[in-house]
Amino acid sequence: MHQGTYVFSQLMSLIHRQSFNRLVNKYNGNYRVRSFSCWHQFLCMSFGQLTHRESLRDIVTCLNAHQEKLYHLGFTQGVKRSTLADANENRDYRIYESLAYKLIVKARKLYQHSPTEIDLDHIVYALDSTTIELCLNVFWWARFRKHKAAVKLHTLLDVKCEIPCFIHISDGKYHDVNVLNILEFEPDAFYVMDRGYTDWNGLYKIHQSGAFFVIRAKKNLSCQRIYSRQVDKSTGLRCDQTVRLKGYYASKNYPEKLRRVKFYDAEHQVQYVYLTNHFEAEPMQIVILYLNRWKVEIFFKWIKQHLRIKRFWGETPNAVKTQIWIAVCTFVLVAILKKKLNSQHSLNEILQILSVSALSKMPVNQLITNINTKKSNTPNHNQLNIFDL
Repeated sequence: MHQGTYVFSQLMSLIHRQSFNRLVNKYNGNYRVRSFSCWHQFLCMSFGQLTHRESLRDIVTCLNAHQEKLYHLGFTQGVKRSTLADANENRDYRIYESLAYKLIVKARKLYQHSPTEIDLDHIVYALDSTTIELCLNVFWWARFRKHKAAVKLHTLLDVKCEIPCFIHISDGKYHDVNVLNILEFEPDAFYVMDRGYTDWNGLYKIHQSGAFFVIRAKKNLSCQRIYSRQVDKSTGLRCDQTVRLKGYYASKNYPEKLRRVKFYDAEHQVQYVYLTNHFEAEPMQIVILYLNRWKVEIFFKWIKQHLRIKRFWGETPNAVKTQIWIAVCTFVLVAILKKKLNSQHSLNEILQILSVSALSKMPVNQLITNINTKKSNTPNHNQLNIFDL
């Protein structure tokens, strides 16, 4: 990254072009393509995400308004809306899905030493999903309810670095627990889930893989207490028990013992019951593990507010998935940039600065390190006071 290069190009330089080209060749992305390559498609879509464009026409209009800059941004010629729309519909979205996973691996290495409140030598993942509602007349393939369409983003978030390491895009009818059959569980890692993922077959699969889970118990849980441990009730803990499931199908699908931890939140006057297959950790650590599940909710809120994934620029499944995966790539690129520059500012602040400076030539490290969110209280003695008499 050096002076004379546009900020947008400096951000895109974080992508290894040879790796990107290998992904394009793997899925024949540039087959019978004359000028508008997959790289140009990615640049257009990422530019739209970074600068908060509202449509493909909006992206094309903004880019073509700077014809003299297009070559330096990585384009060989002007961009047409129909060409970009056709590329989104026809070029395999798995190119950008694979690119996102490569960037995620890079980002997780940078964030692996980040401080965390979890005092465990385990990787902790938070699993959840978010629903994006759509118009059924347009997105007929994503049927959700009788008069609604939707897509779901099933996400596995690394709690320590707050980077998604798995995303599955489905229609709205796809149940959350089915994701447990897709995931490959990492031994000795924790998977924290809400009670919507209560599927004893799936949870037993986690147990058999050598991993651990923490899940909130349903109210109708039927179990038999085997052993109780003493707890400090002043901390909010109410019990720490070893239990076994009582239901016929539940006990058949999960024949092993479980740990049941009950916690009372005095501030909100709510009682929580957690189930886990880990018996070594302190009961309060189990409570803290589940509280960190909210980081995946914060991630969903962030990408919906700051990236363009609520209104789609294409109608086909391939176009929708392409837009989502390029949005994820843009998010991870900003996260990588933040860590490489050791910036103390939030991702939101960095993204906002990049969005209004994408076509400037200021070095990005100087641009971000010059962010000052604090107001100066130093008086300006050169400012005239109109009330002085």
